[in-house]
Amino acid sequence: MRRAGPSTGAATGIVLLHGRGGSAADILSLMDHAALPDVAAIAPEAAGNSWWPTSFLAPSAQMAPFVTAALAQVDQAIATLTAAGIPPNRIWLAGFSQGACLATEAYARQGDRLAGLLAFSGALVGTGDAEGGPQPALYGHGPKSFDYSGQRPGKVWLSVHDRDPHIPRLRVEETARTLTTLGATVETRVYPGAGHGIMRDDLTALRRFLTS
Repeated sequence: MRRAGPSTGAATGIVLLHGRGGSAADILSLMDHAALPDVAAIAPEAAGNSWWPTSFLAPSAQMAPFVTAALAQVDQAIATLTAAGIPPNRIWLAGFSQGACLATEAYARQGDRLAGLLAFSGALVGTGDAEGGPQPALYGHGPKSFDYSGQRPGKVWLSVHDRDPHIPRLRVEETARTLTTLGATVETRVYPGAGHGIMRDDLTALRRFLTS
C-alpha cells in the first residue's frame, strides 16, 4: 500500500485503485495530474497487479473470492485514512478499469458514510447472477443482480467510452441506475468512439469533486 500527499492534517482523503497490470504508484500519479497535493491519497496494490484473473463480467461464483479479498484491502485503506483524522464523509473512492469496478462495488456495498465515487472506465461487479443467458451487449456474458441495501447519498462520477473493449456501456448504465436508486447523485460521461483510458474530463471531475 502506497501513499501520497500529507500523512496528517489533510481535510480530504481518497482511496485509489489501479487497473489490471497497473500499480499503486501508477494510480497515485493521478493526484499530480489533477493538481491535488493537499489530498491524502492511499493506494492498495493487488497481488500480481490484478484484483481478479477474469473479466468482471464473469459468473459470480468465479468472482466472489477475489472480490471479497479486494474489498478487504479497500476497507484497510479507508481505516488508514480515518486513523489519520479524516472523517468518512471526506473520503472518496476512485479507480481505473478493474480498479474502477472494485471501487464501484466497494461503494455500493459499504459506502454509506463515504463522500462518493469516481469510476473511470468501470462499473458494478454485482451481487449475484441474474436470470438470462449470454447477451451481446454484455460481451457474451450473462446479466447480474444488484442487491444492495441502505443509502449512498454521495456524489458519483462514471465514465466510459461508447465502445470500450472491456466495460460494456450497458453495465455502466445499470450502475448509474442502481446507485441513483441508492440515493447517490450520479454524473455519467460517455466518450464517443472506441477507447479505454482516463480522459481530461475525468481529471477535471476528480479535482472538482475533491475540492468541493
